[in-house]
Amino acid sequence: MLYWIIFIGVALLSWLVSRRLQSKFETYSQIALPNGMTGRDVAEQMLRDNGIYDVQVTCTPGHLTDHYNPMTKTVNLSESVYDSCSIAAAAVAAHECGHAVQHACAYAPLRMRSALVPIVSFASNIMPWVLLGGMLLLHSFPQLMLFGIILFASTTLFSLVTLPVEINASQRALVWLSRAGITNVFTHDKAEDALKSAAYTYVVAALGSLATLLYYIFMFMGASRDE
Repeated sequence: MLYWIIFIGVALLSWLVSRRLQSKFETYSQIALPNGMTGRDVAEQMLRDNGIYDVQVTCTPGHLTDHYNPMTKTVNLSESVYDSCSIAAAAVAAHECGHAVQHACAYAPLRMRSALVPIVSFASNIMPWVLLGGMLLLHSFPQLMLFGIILFASTTLFSLVTLPVEINASQRALVWLSRAGITNVFTHDKAEDALKSAAYTYVVAALGSLATLLYYIFMFMGASRDE
């Protein structure tokens, strides 16, 4: 019963945070940068100012699909950011370039997250089936459930490691936006607010993953005590 209360609470919180992020992005997308720079312009300047010349800025389909790909060394900006001259676009573009700066500086949490990617990819593919089988065979073959818990723990670790990576990227973005004069006293707090709203989504995801992991652990321990 406690798990379902936590699960519903996290799901509701996740929905509220997602709605807040959408609302903030829409609001700040209506506020133009005084200098008229697009998301692409902001990204390219931030990369140059940090001495990064081997990363390409590209446009990717979708809404809020912005990401940095360390494998291809590309900052991929969504259509609503790439050509937009808004505060929101500048904040998002600078944030993704923050990841490129992390990559160039060999930022330890980013390196750890990158190392976890193949493990998490493997775990995500088989984890649902292992956990399902583990729950069905919990009393006759508990080792399967334990294996599923280990797989799920890797995804939880990934979520937790993601937090400092995302927060640090936003910090780098905000410092640069101010130093480069992209934002001013009237717009900087809006860029900061937009990035904070985005960061909350990662916090909620990590809490949800941790709560689910604890549920599986308690289920496994409960079955062990019954034997």
